[in-house]
Amino acid sequence: MVELIELLFFAYRDFTSDPDAILAEFQFGRAHHRILHFVDRHPGLRVADLLDILKITKQSLARVLRQLVASGFVEQRLGEADRRERRLYTTAQGKELARRLLEPQIARMRAALISTHGNTEPEVVEAFLFAMIEPAERRRVEALMDESGRRTVVPKGERP
Repeated sequence: MVELIELLFFAYRDFTSDPDAILAEFQFGRAHHRILHFVDRHPGLRVADLLDILKITKQSLARVLRQLVASGFVEQRLGEADRRERRLYTTAQGKELARRLLEPQIARMRAALISTHGNTEPEVVEAFLFAMIEPAERRRVEALMDESGRRTVVPKGERP
């Protein structure tokens, strides 16, 4: 298990290296990447939901979100039903950056899957990563992913 943990550290390092280089062009970091990813994948995401997804403080989110808004990558709109809500959307520029950040990660994952399984079927990896999520959070993660039209492979015995 210790070797798997170590491999996970190295895999994460390299998985984030390509987006890190792109983010550096804008003087952004990984927090910007995570926010941009979830806002792009879930248009109209409430600020409160983003805080819950990322498990960060309002202060941390506010600083990074302010930079993304000021740079023209994200826009905030008032909720239609509840004007107290702030809904987040990527701009055209934000969508383009989100795509640029995703492309090398998709390529890396596809290459890794092909080199280990001879194909790009991600089910085993999806099940493994899902099982790494805290059990109390799994339903929420699955609901979030289902909402954006993706399937989630849940380990046996986990599906409600």
